[in-house]
Amino acid sequence: MSASNSNDLHRSEIDAYGFKHGEDFDYDSYEEFMSRYLSILARRASKWNKLLSGSGSVKRSSKVKRYVRKGIPNEHRGEMWMCVSKAKKLMDSNEGLYQRLLGQELDPSIQSEIDIDLHRTFPENIYFCNDAAASGKQDSLRNVLKAFANHNPEIGYCQGLNYVVAMLLIVLKDEEKSFFLLEKLTKQILVGYYSKNLRGLNVDQMVLGELVKLRNPNIASHMENKMAPWSLVCMKWFVCLYLDILPIETTLRIWDCLFYEGPKILFRVALTLVLQNEESILTARDTSQIVERFRKVKSQPLNMDCHTFMQKVFLDSQPLKMATIDKLRSECEQNL
Repeated sequence: MSASNSNDLHRSEIDAYGFKHGEDFDYDSYEEFMSRYLSILARRASKWNKLLSGSGSVKRSSKVKRYVRKGIPNEHRGEMWMCVSKAKKLMDSNEGLYQRLLGQELDPSIQSEIDIDLHRTFPENIYFCNDAAASGKQDSLRNVLKAFANHNPEIGYCQGLNYVVAMLLIVLKDEEKSFFLLEKLTKQILVGYYSKNLRGLNVDQMVLGELVKLRNPNIASHMENKMAPWSLVCMKWFVCLYLDILPIETTLRIWDCLFYEGPKILFRVALTLVLQNEESILTARDTSQIVERFRKVKSQPLNMDCHTFMQKVFLDSQPLKMATIDKLRSECEQNL
C-alpha cells in the first residue's frame, strides 16, 4: 500500500472533529447519509454566506432562528455561537480577564480533580488522546477549566465540564472564546447544572419526567412502576449536552439551537429520544434493561441522520414554550 493510500485509509477512520470511529461504526449507513447531506450543507452554506455578507454578525429574527435550526455551517459555527449567545459581547467587555484568571493560583484539590479528568476526556479523539499531548489541546483544556474554577469558586470544577470545554475548543479553536462561552452556558443558559448541589440539573430531570407524563402517560407509568428515575437516563444527556450520547454531527446541531434558543432544546431532544423508543421502554423488564436500551440510541440510524433527526425534534416535541418549562421548574423545585 502506498503512503498516500495509507493516509487516506487513516483519515477515513477519523471524522472531521478528530474522533476515531469505533469498531462497530456503520460506514455504509454513514456514507449513504453523507451522500445526501453534503448537498444540504452546500445549500445551507450558500444561504449563511449571504446572510453574513458585510457585517459578519446577525441579529435575532425568525429568519435567523430558522437558519440556526437547520444548522450552522462549520466555517461559521464558532463565531455564530459567540454572537448569538452574546459571549462575544461579554468577552469584549472583559478584556484581559481570562489571562488574569490563568495567572491566579488554583486550589490544589480542584487542580487535582481537573488533572485526573484530562486523561479521561475524549481518549478516542486525536487531539485529546494521551499520545497527542504535543498538540496542546490537553493544556488548553486544563487552562480553560482552571480559569473557570478561579472565576466561579461556588462551582469550582464539576465532572462533565471537561467534555463540554473540550468540544468548545475543537469548534472554537480558542481558549479565551471557549472560556466566555462556558460562562454564558453555565450562568445564563444552564443555571445550576454544574453547581455543587446540581440543583438546576436535578430540577430539570424532574421537569423532563413531568413533560413525558403530559406527552405519553404510558411511558411515564412504566418508568414509575419499574422504579426507574429519569436521572438514570437523562443525567448524562443534560450534563454532557448529548456528547457521547448522539453522533457528533447531531450533537453539534443541538448545540446550535442551545446557544440561540436556550435550554428548551435539551427537553425537545430528550422527548424525541424517549418517544421514538416507546416500544423499547415499555417492553423493558427492569431498570437496568431500560438504562441499557437507552445506551444504544447513538447507533440508531435516525439519530445518525442529523438533518432528519432535528426535523423530527421540532415536530415530535410539539410546541414547547419556556413559560411551560419555567412553570414546571417552579413546581418541581418545591418537591426537591
